[in-house]
Amino acid sequence: MTSPETSAPGPDDGEAIISVRGLANRFGEQVVHEGLDLDVRRGEILGVVGGSGTGKSVLMRSILGLRRPDAGQIEVLGVDARSDDPRDRLHIERNTGVLFQDGALFSSLTVGENVQVPLKEHSADLPDSWRYELALLKVKLAGLPADAIDKLPSQLSGGMRKRAGLARALALDPPLLFLDEPTAGLDPIGANAFDHLIRTLQQALGLTVFLITHDLDTLYAICDRVAVLADRKVVAVGPLSEIENLDHPWTREYFNGPRGRAARDAKAGTAQET
Repeated sequence: MTSPETSAPGPDDGEAIISVRGLANRFGEQVVHEGLDLDVRRGEILGVVGGSGTGKSVLMRSILGLRRPDAGQIEVLGVDARSDDPRDRLHIERNTGVLFQDGALFSSLTVGENVQVPLKEHSADLPDSWRYELALLKVKLAGLPADAIDKLPSQLSGGMRKRAGLARALALDPPLLFLDEPTAGLDPIGANAFDHLIRTLQQALGLTVFLITHDLDTLYAICDRVAVLADRKVVAVGPLSEIENLDHPWTREYFNGPRGRAARDAKAGTAQET
């Protein structure tokens, strides 16, 4: 396995749609990231894992330009994510979709109105009827029934709210999707269904997915590679077959504990069935 310092894409690797070099994030005297490097390859689902306080969401927000890091370079879709140029910011916003952990839906808006928010911001010239039809298409694409479009978030189950948030994230047909703990709070059946949905959409739409998760089942079910955050940086990135054997205290405990073994066994059982 290559170390983060030597993990830049080579000629046999996929194109890096996100490139992070030397990232530093600090909150006062607290150092969250220092010298963090990471590449996300086009068309992959990259799982991002790490213990509490390792800055997984801070990393995502830095990549999206929602937080200005203290140091480092970030390139997203060929654009400097730290740029103050409105055209660069618009390019990233139009080509990225985000599902935050809590869904972040507007409680006073219907599902359809929530999905139309980015459409109104970036496609203001579309007729209202077209925006509604596009919202309905995204609602169905996210696996919700058509009548969910006119419901308020409070009228939906937790799993349905996640799907509504996903529909909004897909509103602009972005090539790059960010998911922050997408299966948190879901029962095992609902989490498995959501994993299947993400993989299906990723393959059908050619998405690149940056996925923060604690869910070992999700990692084994759908992730192509996994990046481990520890010691203020990415200590390793690679396929699970490499990561689970990494000689690092946190990864040993995380991947080789009872839950890790159960997730690995479940993955092996699924592979045998197919």
